[in-house]
Amino acid sequence: MNIKVFYGFGHVIVDVAVALVPLLVLFLIFQFFFLKLPAQKLKDIFVGFLLAFLGLALFLQGVHIGFMPVGELMGEKLGAIDHIWILVPIGFVLGFVAIYAEPAVSVLIHQVEKESGGYIPQKVLLYTLSIGVGISIALSMVRIILGIPIWYFIVPGYILALVVVKYSSKTFTAIAFDSGGVATGPMTATFILALFVGIASVTEGRDPLLDGFGMVALVALAPILSVLTLGVIYKRKEDKQRDRDQVRAETHHYDR
Repeated sequence: MNIKVFYGFGHVIVDVAVALVPLLVLFLIFQFFFLKLPAQKLKDIFVGFLLAFLGLALFLQGVHIGFMPVGELMGEKLGAIDHIWILVPIGFVLGFVAIYAEPAVSVLIHQVEKESGGYIPQKVLLYTLSIGVGISIALSMVRIILGIPIWYFIVPGYILALVVVKYSSKTFTAIAFDSGGVATGPMTATFILALFVGIASVTEGRDPLLDGFGMVALVALAPILSVLTLGVIYKRKEDKQRDRDQVRAETHHYDR
């Protein structure tokens, strides 16, 4: 095995430990004073902490030696192709499939389906987020190609989101703003961000610092708009169903 694979792994372990140890200490305080869980449950939780520690450490090491370098190299190659506009559909596909690999998205859609009693299925929410992020990555490609400032997308986008909130349900509003943070997870913030920096670095007239960044802001906005739109659709279906039930009830009353 190439020893360079674990180059800098010690620093990664320290960083992950610094992040997880406070959570472990807080749990132990609650266990001692409030929870008082049985030994078997404690064992399962500690095993979970250990797996999370190892998983995060190995994942971050993979990001440093794999995701980010290959993302930047791919970006440089894609940015140098003659038909630059092909980056737009490529960006949509990358954004769409990236959501499938986001661990936080899996947690979110599972919790939403569980708490809604199946009213909002996992697949529906997953496809909604995937389409939203795909569109945001495609728009980010357009922004790099044309050199459009990021605020041309962000300001109108959040204004539109605040308008759509009025026509969506409270449930979907809460889910939407959480989705924005969930979508900007490790896949987006590592591989795709590095890809955009690589594209901007080889595109004439573009600055990687000015044009390569800002994609994450669009990714955070897109799921908000897509989930709010889903909420508007659900609300209209509920209104139509309510009207049908009301008509059916009135018809039954007159028949009697």
